[in-house]
Amino acid sequence: MKKVIRTIGLLISSFAVLLLLASCGTPLSKQNVVTRAEETNTLTWGVKADTKLFGLMDVKDGQIKGFEVDLAKALTKQILGPKGKAQFVQVTSSTRMPLLQNGNIDAIIATMTITPERAKQVDFSRSYFDAGQSLLVKNGSPIHNIKDLNHSGRTVLGVVGSNSVQNVAKAAPKARVLQLSDYAQAMTALKSGQGDALTTDNGILYGMAVENPGYSVVGGTFTKEPYGIATRKGQGDFQKKIAKALTEVEKSGQYNKLLAKWFSNVPGFNYKEMER
Repeated sequence: MKKVIRTIGLLISSFAVLLLLASCGTPLSKQNVVTRAEETNTLTWGVKADTKLFGLMDVKDGQIKGFEVDLAKALTKQILGPKGKAQFVQVTSSTRMPLLQNGNIDAIIATMTITPERAKQVDFSRSYFDAGQSLLVKNGSPIHNIKDLNHSGRTVLGVVGSNSVQNVAKAAPKARVLQLSDYAQAMTALKSGQGDALTTDNGILYGMAVENPGYSVVGGTFTKEPYGIATRKGQGDFQKKIAKALTEVEKSGQYNKLLAKWFSNVPGFNYKEMER
């Protein structure tokens, strides 16, 4: 009898090990984000590291800092509790979607505009920041608005993977478009005269203007660009937790404090319009 009981015990243990191995062998892209996050007490967010105000690498300490980074930390605490840890992976407009789909990150919070086309590939939270596309030019430039780009010979700079290039093609179809891999390269191209204007969302451009004296945001906004938190399809329970966490962060006043921290001293940007 003891031998039978011992044999049954070994079989049960072996089965448990097989289940564990099977779980470990599941690709990251197929794993349940909430389950894994609760086991590790960690959420991994894809954030920008080249976008002042939203997510920028601090070369002094090697940390990415910005509004979206702080918001991700606040959401993590709401979802996992006060001891929950937020981990960050640097993304660009062109790499954020592949990294999400491969399971390298759990969610994207990286100035990503909610669009119908993107919503076919990922699930979005409601907007956490309502931006609008604008233009950055050198002071004294003859470009004052999007219509001024609609002349032959004008070149507008954009970033690969951003929807701003398509928006310009609609608003100023005669403008030539030059796409760079990230905002740092786009700004360098603007300074070197490779383009007449740089276009993306106004919040990003105001951050670039702060970093680069002699350049200004002009023309107001010619699109609406609501930023959403993107997750892989099939992670509905995770999206529900994000929605609840975002509501709690807003209700507590923490959201408005983060807005004031990052945007209150930006010349020309009315952050009060963003308060909730």
